[in-house]
Amino acid sequence: MPNTLFTGKVSLYFEEIPSTNDLARQWIVSGDHFPPSNNRPPEGAVVRAASQSAGRGQFGSTWESTAGQNLTFSVIYYPVWLAPERQFDLSRAVALACMLEDHWQIKWPNDIYIGGKKAGGILIENQLQGGRIVASILGIGLNVNQTNFPASLPNASSMALAAGRTFDLESVFDRLLEQLEQRYLDLRAGRTASLRADYLQRLFRLNQPADFLLPDGTRLHGCIRDVADDGRLLLETATGTASFAVKEIAFCP
Repeated sequence: MPNTLFTGKVSLYFEEIPSTNDLARQWIVSGDHFPPSNNRPPEGAVVRAASQSAGRGQFGSTWESTAGQNLTFSVIYYPVWLAPERQFDLSRAVALACMLEDHWQIKWPNDIYIGGKKAGGILIENQLQGGRIVASILGIGLNVNQTNFPASLPNASSMALAAGRTFDLESVFDRLLEQLEQRYLDLRAGRTASLRADYLQRLFRLNQPADFLLPDGTRLHGCIRDVADDGRLLLETATGTASFAVKEIAFCP
């Protein structure tokens, strides 16, 4: 059990479901269908699965994970105090919570990178009503003990591959929940400046010249200088600083 105030104190566990985010959404809408409560889940409730048959990443991409070797789960929070235009502050907090080791990095906007390879991803789905965020579902996938990946994932890695040993899944899970709650509480307390600074410090390829791809296939050379509060990437190029939303630019392989 994690050493938290509320995160992970109520949870549902499944051997296999299509998507933890989807089930978390159903739990919020129809809480009476799911034990142990007969209403909507409490803040910090978790949906976890050993395997997802239809796991999702950002913008409809799929998430592949070997059953029982990794962590795939969703956490439900109710950040009603967070202005919708500051949604990326929550993304920053969640990405930082996933930094379990000092050398891990965040690939914009919130992929988990170990040694220059992807070891995890985050899918945040915010529910808005009446001009405010009424619920957030934080989907997290972290490759822990998987060491073989399909050829379709040439840039995948895991904690086990990076460290040369296996890990206790429950210990990693508890630590993740503890760090997630701490970063969430930092955000709720208004510590956005420190979250922003910590996020930049962890940002993959910050201030390093690199090549990027635009949607039409054009290559663009530049340096990542910052990430705006709306989540747009700020890239310094030969013609000046330009900003890009996700899917408007990609890292070259």
